[in-house]
Amino acid sequence: MEAGRDDLARVYIAETAEGRAIEFVESLQPPIPREEKWVLIVSTLYGCPIGCRFCDAGGNYRGPLSADEIFFQIEYLLNRRYPDGAIPVKKLKIQFARMGEPAFNRHVIEVLDHLPERYAIPGLLPSLSTVAPEGRDDFFEALLEVKRRHYAGRFQLQFSLHSTDEAARSRLIPARTWSFAKMAEYGESFYEKGDRKIVLNFALADGIPFDPDRLLAHFPPNIFMVKVTPVNPTYRAAENRITSSVLRHRTGDGLLDGLRTAGYDALLSIGEWEENRIGSNCGQYLFAHRRREEGMIDGYTYDLRAI
Repeated sequence: MEAGRDDLARVYIAETAEGRAIEFVESLQPPIPREEKWVLIVSTLYGCPIGCRFCDAGGNYRGPLSADEIFFQIEYLLNRRYPDGAIPVKKLKIQFARMGEPAFNRHVIEVLDHLPERYAIPGLLPSLSTVAPEGRDDFFEALLEVKRRHYAGRFQLQFSLHSTDEAARSRLIPARTWSFAKMAEYGESFYEKGDRKIVLNFALADGIPFDPDRLLAHFPPNIFMVKVTPVNPTYRAAENRITSSVLRHRTGDGLLDGLRTAGYDALLSIGEWEENRIGSNCGQYLFAHRRREEGMIDGYTYDLRAI
């Protein structure tokens, strides 16, 4: 099944023989054409054990996807747009960020290790977004090794922080995670000259502490950059009364100025609102929407259709 638009974003739901749903996304950044930039967002788990307070993909965790199941998502999207195998995309970003915390699936490392030999994608840019769960040090060591082996200068690592206060972060992300100090230590090992800066992502919510000076205590601006995004409309966010504070910052109330004064490269990332209606944005999960009787005004308004 699928929902969306070819000129913006599409969400796909595949079902395994066991009845499990795999959800994945392709998106564009208008007016940039697909041949310039194309983003594929794939799932790594069935559900997610983390249960972030504003993410619809949490709960109903049924284990990791296999390497073949991750590759299936990538190949379906590649073959749909470029059936002849030639992929003339200058920047093809593959994000392991749709459904599930990727650090819980060692097959993600296997996929990253074989991507360059499996597909001829000159513009390949893998991207991994993580809350940095505690107890997954072996995964992160393997990630460091595979980055050095294949992706020097063309890998994007992102830590999802959402607050500069670790206690507030733990309320939003109800799981044992690395401390800021441990994330910073790993980032300093991960980053090498010529690499992309490691992203600190904040989906900023009303009432959640955000202080650039507190970031400076751990994350050096020569290694880390900051991306600020909205809290997208999800059922979980509504249930937990979490509302986005980001849209107000479009008018320039000093949010990015404070980050830049602290020395950070800073990006305010607000995409097309239509993607919320499609259900393709971060934190959204169409399969969860299908199980709901009530609808949502600002999200999940596109009809799913059989392929």
